[in-house]
Amino acid sequence: MNVTRAGIINVTGYVGIELARLLHQHPQVELVSVTGRSAAGQKLGKVFPHLAGIDLTIEAELGEVDIAFSAMPHKDSAAVVVPLLERGIRVLDMSADFRLKDVAEYQRRYGVPHPAPHLLKQAVFGLPELHRSEIVGTRLVAVPGCYPTGAILALAPVVKAGLIEPDIIVDSKSGVSGAGRTPTQGTHYTEVNEDISAYGLGGHRHLPEITQELGLLRRRQSPSVTFVPHLTPMTRGILTTCYATPATDKLTAGDKGQEELVRLYERFYKDHPFVRIMDSPPHTKHTWGSNMCLIHPTVAPDTGKLVVVSAIDNLVKGAAGQAVQCMNLMLGLPEVTGLQAPAVFP
Repeated sequence: MNVTRAGIINVTGYVGIELARLLHQHPQVELVSVTGRSAAGQKLGKVFPHLAGIDLTIEAELGEVDIAFSAMPHKDSAAVVVPLLERGIRVLDMSADFRLKDVAEYQRRYGVPHPAPHLLKQAVFGLPELHRSEIVGTRLVAVPGCYPTGAILALAPVVKAGLIEPDIIVDSKSGVSGAGRTPTQGTHYTEVNEDISAYGLGGHRHLPEITQELGLLRRRQSPSVTFVPHLTPMTRGILTTCYATPATDKLTAGDKGQEELVRLYERFYKDHPFVRIMDSPPHTKHTWGSNMCLIHPTVAPDTGKLVVVSAIDNLVKGAAGQAVQCMNLMLGLPEVTGLQAPAVFP
């Protein structure tokens, strides 16, 4: 059996740590190289004791690999991705550098000129539920942001079917790990404990990903999305609640309409192993440590509004797990390989 050699650039962040955990247990991939300049020269298990079973030294530069995961921040990631692609190495980029097809939008949201605009056409937005066939043949996957993953999966079936008006509200609540591992006042324990707060009301960077992908599903009717993220005092998880007005005469009222809505979601995701349609609203705890996205679609009986709730683990389906899912497709492996462990509870 041929084993693919994998490497992680910037293993010392939360996403890099989760990638190492998932790749270590993958039956057809060997994690052979990890980088992290702040910890270069140290054993991975010394820096992160829960990874002591991975006998690797953290390096300053990536070694010889067949496929690489870049967990670098935006702008910095493109600088390492380009040389890897030039060497013929397939890449999964965890940053925002290749997610947006509109260069001007990237520059507006991230405040810097795009570092490699010539690669945007070949980069594939790494949401397998929408782009599976494209992921199979690409050399560069732009792994989606955690918020867009939960929101897009919650809304894709009804947007594609034209069942809702374009004005959509997306309300998301995330655990603190989504802010990264570098400590700030806003993520300090005493600041976030016993607290919940909205942020990014001036325009969150993940909003263009949501509108880009929903717009591709129904090109005749561009979505108008109001996105409000919240920081909650938990480590992992994103709970997203989406609100929309049904298009005229598109959704049947009452129990029959609810049944039709659920069937629509079940048909849309019937061939996608990491999306499950629930008969009650999911909890973030139900996805902790797993690559599942749990979705509950319903129509509010008092107003007739469509309400769709989704739950994911922001570090797994919202980041590292989704990257491994995309890697499996790129390598011609079963999509679920190395990702079938159920969620951890409680």
